[in-house]
Amino acid sequence: MPLEPALPSFAPLAWRFREQTWQFGGFPKLMGIVNVTPDSFSDGGQFLDPARAVFQSLQLVADGADLLDIGGESTRPGSTPVSTDEEIRRVVAVIAEVARRTPVPISIDTTKADVARRALDAGAAIVNDISGLRFDPEMAPVCAAARAGVVCMHMQGTPQTMQDDPRYADVVGEISAYLAERLAALAVHGIERERVVLDPGIGFGKTPAHNLAILEQISRFRALGRPILIGHSRKRFLSKIVGRKLDEVSAATIGVAVASALNGADLLRVHDVRATRDALTACWTVIGRPLPASATAVPEAPSAPSP
Repeated sequence: MPLEPALPSFAPLAWRFREQTWQFGGFPKLMGIVNVTPDSFSDGGQFLDPARAVFQSLQLVADGADLLDIGGESTRPGSTPVSTDEEIRRVVAVIAEVARRTPVPISIDTTKADVARRALDAGAAIVNDISGLRFDPEMAPVCAAARAGVVCMHMQGTPQTMQDDPRYADVVGEISAYLAERLAALAVHGIERERVVLDPGIGFGKTPAHNLAILEQISRFRALGRPILIGHSRKRFLSKIVGRKLDEVSAATIGVAVASALNGADLLRVHDVRATRDALTACWTVIGRPLPASATAVPEAPSAPSP
């Protein structure tokens, strides 16, 4: 019988943020999600209490998260914006305490420059902006001045309108063009390409068919020469794939994580870090790809927060 074609390999790429440099091109990094919000689509309200948010952050580190993404404003479809002061109140103390207790890098998930500035001062090293640093004209200067890493995402519309009727003639081509334009725009503001990770924005102004096209063609985004982040965890299109309710898509999330990694994703933004890492470790072992030392390490779990 003929041999199956070899799985694709991907060129190494580097990401610089603050004083760190990460290399990509093999086993993906995992970004653990911490929503310090009352209304996020999956875990809204679970970690609004600061002590619980800190505990969850440390638990994700123990589960194998390579970085933590902490956010204080829901961006689910139709979500209501919160004030800058409220967003700062939710996240800054949590970031400061988490940064004090773990060396794992922290990303602030925000579109507001003042929130990003305060978070970076508190210990964050990365800004994850769903608007691609477009909503606030001060965001790019803040990131440049702090030498922060940047996750630049594509979104059609706003969180309030993005799922009304998303349309593309060529979803992958149009998103690629947008991300290339954002790379050039950020460079004008002093944010070098090496500091930027690109995110095609699964579920942000996309239908299930658009999301699947993106996931099938991750290598086309990676051709832009920057690492690619995929944020698909527990999103509604997974229900369409497996025919289950939204609260029953954990296995589908993990399956798509493994497929995305094989298709070239460099970072995966997920809620279930331990299960995702175990699935990736098993997959990499079976197909004979090298594992990083962190893939099998088991950090100490944090102490439970006081009631």
